Amino acid sequence: MQTAYYKRVRAASLVLTLFALPLLATAATRQGSEPVKSSAADSHEGLTVSAEPWTSAEEYKTKFPKKSPLAAGIVAIHVAFRNSTDESIKIGLDSIRLTISIDENNRQELEPLTPERLADVVLRPAAKDPTSRSRLPLPLPTSSGGRNKQWQQLKTAAEDAGVRDGVIAPHMTVEGLLYFDLRSQFDLLNSARLYIPNLVMLESNHQLLYFELDFSHTSRK
Repeated sequence: MQTAYYKRVRAASLVLTLFALPLLATAATRQGSEPVKSSAADSHEGLTVSAEPWTSAEEYKTKFPKKSPLAAGIVAIHVAFRNSTDESIKIGLDSIRLTISIDENNRQELEPLTPERLADVVLRPAAKDPTSRSRLPLPLPTSSGGRNKQWQQLKTAAEDAGVRDGVIAPHMTVEGLLYFDLRSQFDLLNSARLYIPNLVMLESNHQLLYFELDFSHTSRK
């Protein structure tokens, strides 16, 4: 999946409840009763979603000891989905977007990078123009050339740290990293929102109300 930018009109944002929960940095499934630290969180209909952008190099060292996505302009956002219901919940991972505001007239949405695309960007980063702040440059198309052992190791590291399971069992938690190419414009996180629209209870086929986590209300590291 390549990064894409587009505009969308949607309903008014939910009022977010911010609270502190302890963080586990691994992408794993755990008992849902164990809390998770976050920079932004919301809870409704028996599901709690929390998210924390990784904005310091230290946070990447364990998962990416050789090549850090942060150094290539990519931010990883640690997300956790805690299911307190008696039904399994399916997450539409491909539908998640990071909404950013370049200025008052320019609002864009970023798709999460696949592990393949992340490895491409980290190993062949695009040139950045520090004088241009009007918009994020569109990414170059993914190429299959030059995918060597280093590329494979980085792709595997991104897969292992990422959100790998799109189904949350009852009373369990799924967590991991989502990756977004900000082209090193990390200050855009100060006005960013993580939009999660596609959540379905599988047994009853009930569509949950969307989540929108507002990072502008949280303190940056």
